[in-house]
Amino acid sequence: MNALAGVRVLDLTRLLPGPFCTMLLADLGADVVKLEEVGGGDPTRHYPPLVGDTGSLFLMVNRNKRSLTLGLKSNDGRGLLLRLVEGFDVVVESFRPGVMERLGLGYDVLSRRNPRLVYASLSGWGQCGPYRDRAGHDLNYVALTGLLGYNVGADGQPHPLAAQVADLGGGTLAALAILAAVIARQTTGRGQCVDVSLFASAFAWLPTLATSVFATGRAYAPGTPPLSGGLAQYQVYRTADGRHLSLGALEPKFFAAFCQRVGRPDVLALDAAQARTELEHIVGERTLAEWLDCLKDVDTCYAPVNTLEEAVRDPQVAALGLVTQVEHARLGALRQIGPPFAFSDTPARVERPPPELGEHTEEVLAEIGLNPAEVSALRARGIV
Repeated sequence: MNALAGVRVLDLTRLLPGPFCTMLLADLGADVVKLEEVGGGDPTRHYPPLVGDTGSLFLMVNRNKRSLTLGLKSNDGRGLLLRLVEGFDVVVESFRPGVMERLGLGYDVLSRRNPRLVYASLSGWGQCGPYRDRAGHDLNYVALTGLLGYNVGADGQPHPLAAQVADLGGGTLAALAILAAVIARQTTGRGQCVDVSLFASAFAWLPTLATSVFATGRAYAPGTPPLSGGLAQYQVYRTADGRHLSLGALEPKFFAAFCQRVGRPDVLALDAAQARTELEHIVGERTLAEWLDCLKDVDTCYAPVNTLEEAVRDPQVAALGLVTQVEHARLGALRQIGPPFAFSDTPARVERPPPELGEHTEEVLAEIGLNPAEVSALRARGIV
């Protein structure tokens, strides 16, 4: 049994944040039906790099789901959606604010069909405020939070973050909020509308940076926050072979253990700038492999700066099952980033491969009483 067995989720999202959210729910055992546009489907199906003819990003965040194609611009398509929601616990949508209402599919309408429905809206800027109707992407959200200004390169300019923290964080927080609403329903007997914005999700990652603003009224300058370059013992250093070692010896005991191993306890008494200069020289005297061997028995905080190729082969990744695979009927074995959580009694799962476009249309519509002939007629009219 999985933790969310019996929970049914109708997924109207596409691209990255929403599909990541619903994949987390699916990994936990929810029955997720991905509703896609007739013809093209989720745009990430076509984004390179491709596995065969299918976008790798689509394959990465859409496992454990069924695919239903349905056109929502037709009355018949919207009518089918209204019938579908009667049998679902959760609807997740990621349109701009107001789109679902203009389609006649807003929360007020759907909740009348199913008062227990949890209706989650995942948008860029949120359902209210002066920016609610703006277009945006991850880069814009992290820029407005101030976070991007701390990711400054050697050229002094802010650079895009390597991971989409607003998109992936928004998807994660949306899953958390959805589960909270499902639990609340056990007490209230009612569903509710859940609003999660990618901007707010990015803003939620600011506690360690906002401490200075809230305490003193002044922001840290780039490179000076304690956990973002301000501490010599919490820093990345270049090794003799051009690789890099991360040192995270934040607590005094860990920094002391490192300095003791390298025979430089005097570094502990230096100020941050002096200590950093000394550590640059110290770390630069050995190769990365030599450092890993030197520190392997020391109780301190360190790790190599891996390439992604190295990361997926790391023994800790293997031990935690963070790289797994699922068999796809047409594309063969697909490597996946595995669920990041483990349970003693209700394990997460990677059982169903990412679906082909509309693969489960007949199956899902049969669950609301349509027979194959009726589905064929709808398909002939371009509704499914």
